[in-house]
Amino acid sequence: MNGIKITSEFDTNADFVLYEGDVGNLLPQISDGLVKLVITSPPYNIGKDYEKKIDLDDYLSRQKEIIQECVRICHDEGSVCWQVGNYVDNGEILPLDIILFPIFSELKLHLRNRIVWHFGHGLHASKRFSGRYEVILWFTKGKNYTFNLDSVRIPQKYPEKKHFKGDKKGELSGHPLGKNPSDIWEIPNVKSNHIEKTVHPCQFPVELVERLVLSLTNEGDYVFDPFMGVGSNGAKLRETF
Repeated sequence: MNGIKITSEFDTNADFVLYEGDVGNLLPQISDGLVKLVITSPPYNIGKDYEKKIDLDDYLSRQKEIIQECVRICHDEGSVCWQVGNYVDNGEILPLDIILFPIFSELKLHLRNRIVWHFGHGLHASKRFSGRYEVILWFTKGKNYTFNLDSVRIPQKYPEKKHFKGDKKGELSGHPLGKNPSDIWEIPNVKSNHIEKTVHPCQFPVELVERLVLSLTNEGDYVFDPFMGVGSNGAKLRETF
């Protein structure tokens, strides 16, 4: 590692760059196809401390501008992961993955999974069921893409299960490295007693980042987060690479 560089200009000579400024000014500095994985959780336009709530159409227009640039800088074998929850207005919810999907579709991306991130804690609703999940839209730029399943396998539910008939009768039936984690991920969200907790009100858990980075990149690949927050993606990258 060449260390962390905090800068107002993009620098390909640094292994880890923290850009101070508007992502709209940074993106034009990045070359086409440089990044293997774009992974982020953008503001939901619900008026949190770190965002200004704007008209929904304006929000979608701004998201489209950034998504278009993220697709441009994404490698032909790369992925884009957009983690979102709900836009809420007067108690009515609008799932952001549904209204953002047409933007990605227009850009000819391929949706590989709609991953449900389920967590156990959150705000308690009184006029609807309490929300306990958000969504990660995983798109690839092309039909050939990096996917390292063996890097993220999880323990088998029944590790001693064996084939009961055929040529493999009596042999273990599960993959020796573990099973596919599926498209429903049980990962705690970062709340007050979580070891990763900072002052940020909507923090991205490192475990969520880890699974995506390990499965969708190879060592040395560039990863880009247009909405950095507290830097959960960066923390995982420095540990991994």
